[in-house]
Amino acid sequence: MEAIYDYTVKDVGGKSISMKDYKGKVLLIVNTATGCGFTPQYEGLENLYQEFQKEGLEILDFPCNQFGNQAPGSNEEIQSFCQLRYHTTFKTFAKIKVNGEDAAPLYQFLKSQQKGLGEAIKWNFTKFVVDRNGNVVKRFASATSPEKIVSTIEKLL
Repeated sequence: MEAIYDYTVKDVGGKSISMKDYKGKVLLIVNTATGCGFTPQYEGLENLYQEFQKEGLEILDFPCNQFGNQAPGSNEEIQSFCQLRYHTTFKTFAKIKVNGEDAAPLYQFLKSQQKGLGEAIKWNFTKFVVDRNGNVVKRFASATSPEKIVSTIEKLL
């Protein structure tokens, strides 16, 4: 597979979602965790979504339990936590792995396109920005807050 739109992911209920559904959108793809020091970034992510969704931004939230067991719970529990605690309205997907042999194919692709921070995802809340044509244009480390990527997103919208 060579383009982001070739991939299929699972939603919280296990339903397959084609990445083709996001053609023409600017994407911010994030591996998240509910029990991490970076978890408050959900607030910043939701603020970005509220500000730029009408202009074509979609945030895709992929919970991941590979880093310090910080995303325990079922897909539904994670989604509920995010909606209740941080009032998230962007899409939360089923829990995935982002590293190793069992890494989700979408994440294998993202990492192959943006190796600037090394191949492996180092921690929760690593962010990938994808332009309207499906090109993975930037990768941000966990410590980079959503507020610090506004200019990157604005340029693509």
